[in-house]
Amino acid sequence: MGKECIQVNNISKSFSGRKVVDGLSFNVEKGEVFALLGHNGAGKSTTIDLILGLKTPDTGNATILGMDAGRNRKKVFERVGVQLQNTQYQNLITVEEACVEYASLYKEPADYEELLEIFGLTGLKKNYVSKLSGGEKQKLSVVLALIGNPEIVFLDELTTGLDVAARREVWRTLKHLREKGMTIFLTTHYMEEAEALCDRACLIKSGKKVIEGTVSEIVKESGKSNLEEAYLYFMGEEDLL
Repeated sequence: MGKECIQVNNISKSFSGRKVVDGLSFNVEKGEVFALLGHNGAGKSTTIDLILGLKTPDTGNATILGMDAGRNRKKVFERVGVQLQNTQYQNLITVEEACVEYASLYKEPADYEELLEIFGLTGLKKNYVSKLSGGEKQKLSVVLALIGNPEIVFLDELTTGLDVAARREVWRTLKHLREKGMTIFLTTHYMEEAEALCDRACLIKSGKKVIEGTVSEIVKESGKSNLEEAYLYFMGEEDLL
């Protein structure tokens, strides 16, 4: 660790006059698990889009591996894996065909058979993606994000829709990837997930940074006993406890 691989400098973005991301700055170091935390509508997904160059910031800039993703899309996406909330698939494509298609985009893809095994999807290889459950689609989207053997992977609400057992299976896999040196940038609204997985986190509210630090630093600063209570404290929602 110690080398920054994502730099976000004072980015802002408005839609129809509403500021969704508001002067946000943070850095992510190589080899760490970094979480962007906030309510639905806090600006998490838009922030990912701005970092990945899928949207252009109104102010500020962001770089991945020293590159502006909007200007260097091919170079960036050869080294970065992305699982977004609303991954779209062709209607008549099987799980295996989706994997083969994604693998063909990379020079040295990972073994998709191994990834399907890890995520418990091997038995569904011949199934149409459109027939998968929400949780199965979610796991497949993570598999596809990892097929390119990325240095950095972006995971947006990756365990939404998964049952507790499947969620913990994904956690185990992410911990294994981190041990292998992969940088993981995730958004989640499960504080237990952030506490279990993350080295550092940034809490945002209405597109603005509230606090950033290690999980233990954030908990300590709040005077609470765990991340969930700290999150409610910093969001001004202690009365919900």
